[in-house]
Amino acid sequence: MINKNYILSFIILAIALSSCSSNVNSGSGNIDSETAQPSGTLTTPPTTLAPTKETPTVPTANVTLYTSDSQCQTLIPQPVSLPATETITAAIGKIIEQQDTSDFDLSGYRIQIENGIATVDLRRSPESQRQFVSLSSCEQFALFGSLRKTLISNTEWEIKDVRFTEQGQEIII
Repeated sequence: MINKNYILSFIILAIALSSCSSNVNSGSGNIDSETAQPSGTLTTPPTTLAPTKETPTVPTANVTLYTSDSQCQTLIPQPVSLPATETITAAIGKIIEQQDTSDFDLSGYRIQIENGIATVDLRRSPESQRQFVSLSSCEQFALFGSLRKTLISNTEWEIKDVRFTEQGQEIII
């Protein structure tokens, strides 16, 4: 079976070769650029492309996220690049994305840092069938342990302790 890319390449080459024919003035051996064009075709001046708008690059910062192993025994460091202006918020968002299950869903969060203490206010989705207290010890380790370790271990954030609330009320686990 003949490869489709081979056939397509052959067709393109054939078209390119057939359009490259030129007339040669008899006797001189020089190509006359005036008569090199097939009759009935228009010659257009070369066009210049307008500069393309480049997508502005967002400055990033390297951050280490800590996520649970499959047996909920240890937290594994994962280096990631996050937007430099919102590293803490983006780090929390990345960890929370991994915690949603079919019956437990977080719809949002807020973080407040004061005197080295980070308060992470988590919001359960109204459709979430389970509450924080109904999470298994593995699920609690994966969510709260990952958030705590990530926030404290990235020393540039200067966070010494982490507290968790749900709509302002402390989550007791």
